[in-house]
Amino acid sequence: MKIDLQAAESGHLQQTGTRKMLRAAVALFVLWWALLLVFYLWPDIDRAVAAAFFEPGPCTGAHAQSTVCGSFPWSKDPLAVAVRKVFFYVPAAAGALLLGILVNGLARRSAAYGAARLQQLGLALAALLLGPYVLVNLLLKSFSGRPRPYQTDLFGGDLPFVPAGSFMGQCDNNCSFISGEAAGAGWVACLLLFLPAKLRPVLAPPILVVALVTPAMRLAFGGHYLSDVVLGWLSSLVVFAAVFAVFEISRKRKIER
Repeated sequence: MKIDLQAAESGHLQQTGTRKMLRAAVALFVLWWALLLVFYLWPDIDRAVAAAFFEPGPCTGAHAQSTVCGSFPWSKDPLAVAVRKVFFYVPAAAGALLLGILVNGLARRSAAYGAARLQQLGLALAALLLGPYVLVNLLLKSFSGRPRPYQTDLFGGDLPFVPAGSFMGQCDNNCSFISGEAAGAGWVACLLLFLPAKLRPVLAPPILVVALVTPAMRLAFGGHYLSDVVLGWLSSLVVFAAVFAVFEISRKRKIER
């Protein structure tokens, strides 16, 4: 009887955890679309934030007839450029580290590598692949057509501005909607959930710096609008929660069979 009660309690806890993950995934998904609607209906938000980082300048040479000339000064700052390059590779480096730990754990099959821990690592890697790489870089950035701020006639470029969510822009490839680097930073932020208590004081601060500074730099460089970085960052949280929720649901169904 005691064993039955323990099994029932364990099953109840698993069911509760599954529901929480599913609710989190749904809530984040709804939030993502709500924010997209806000940015689509009020495009001046994107214009105003981008303009805050833009420095107008005189039009010369081939741009003598341009209505707006200038640049985004942060994109020319040597230190900022160097930091951006380093942060650009952090998600890939973190993914490679997790993959190494996963492979090592599967090979050794020791008590130090529990099944639950290995599952979490695998799901985190799946979220990295499906989110920043497939959803953002292969799909949205390839087909959205939204020009980056520096490409538009508002900020020294020659393409018209289009709001977030519009696929009517004239960008041909590697477009602004949504930010791949912000999506990678969002995925890095999700890794905070897996940090052991002993390592949190050491690893949490640099993870937060990468997660927050990366999208901010894309704004300052004129590479993305506010909507691009916010929705890009949040997209990884949506995918992350969805991957874990789907896994838990499928695992529960297998157990019930």
